[in-house]
Amino acid sequence: MIDLKTKYMGIELKNPIIVGASNLTANLDTIKKIEQYGAGAIVIKSLFEEEIQLEGYKFDEDLQKYDDRHAEMITISPHLKHAGPKEHLMWVRKTKETVSIPVIASLNAVKKETWLEYANLLQETGVDGIELNFYTAPKDFEKDASSIEEEQLTILKIIKESVTIPVSVKLSLFYSNPLHFISRLAKAGVDGFVLFNRFFQPDIDINKEENIFPFNLSNQIDNRLPLRFAGLLSGNINGDLCCSTGIFEAEDIIKMILAGANCVQVVSTLYKNKISHIQVMLKNLIAWMENKKYESLDDFRGKMSKKNIADPWVYTRAQYVKLLLNPEKIINNYPVI
Repeated sequence: MIDLKTKYMGIELKNPIIVGASNLTANLDTIKKIEQYGAGAIVIKSLFEEEIQLEGYKFDEDLQKYDDRHAEMITISPHLKHAGPKEHLMWVRKTKETVSIPVIASLNAVKKETWLEYANLLQETGVDGIELNFYTAPKDFEKDASSIEEEQLTILKIIKESVTIPVSVKLSLFYSNPLHFISRLAKAGVDGFVLFNRFFQPDIDINKEENIFPFNLSNQIDNRLPLRFAGLLSGNINGDLCCSTGIFEAEDIIKMILAGANCVQVVSTLYKNKISHIQVMLKNLIAWMENKKYESLDDFRGKMSKKNIADPWVYTRAQYVKLLLNPEKIINNYPVI
């Protein structure tokens, strides 16, 4: 009997497929289908501090639009206040009540005080864990790397001291040394790591000469980055590993577990292949395990990590040098003449 159970952030999952934060996890109909087709857990679409701020500013602007219609009128609007994160929290609570699989909240904040406030509010909804989105978009020439890391470590520590549910960090790859920063986060008590966050990238329409905002799904080749870092991290840090980006098929899940991951997050493949594709991935994962005579994920987890393989160069830059010393491999695969 094949056992697909795994643990992530200390939470037991019936299988390693987590549906990541997205519009798919912001609708009860799709959330029910995600559970119906067998996902191990879901991450609710993120609570964004900046979005709440913008909504608040727009709310105030609309209320005050006609305040000065005549000299004696102070306001025609009642004294109302924007609800802040309450609508999102109500939605998270409703989701938790609707499904039986673990529900993980996702949080994007800016100010230290808001990180802490929202984390505690999310815990009160009954979620099983919180995923903190740590990144900094390159926009400030004066801010150095160490100050960014220190700020994020401080945020993590105050949240871990305040909440009792598991906390994971979904990371950007854009750190001077991701391995060092991940190691520091692990020592500070992170329960899990999501490798890696996928960001909006702006584009330009050259005909209209204007900025555009494309929505791009990930590609299967994108999973090589999380694969590499899972292989490097497995067995070397405390904290569970969840690989994200470019996970489309069962073979991608298998690769990540071989590298040392506890689980994966999927989004793009469900947009491309529909939510029912979760069943296909699980079926093919089971078939591969049966063929290999593996009874559980632990039987092959980390088998191909850096710590457990004979070739020390596989997960390092030197592998590229080796390829350059054998150019016939490139020529045979990609003939140019």
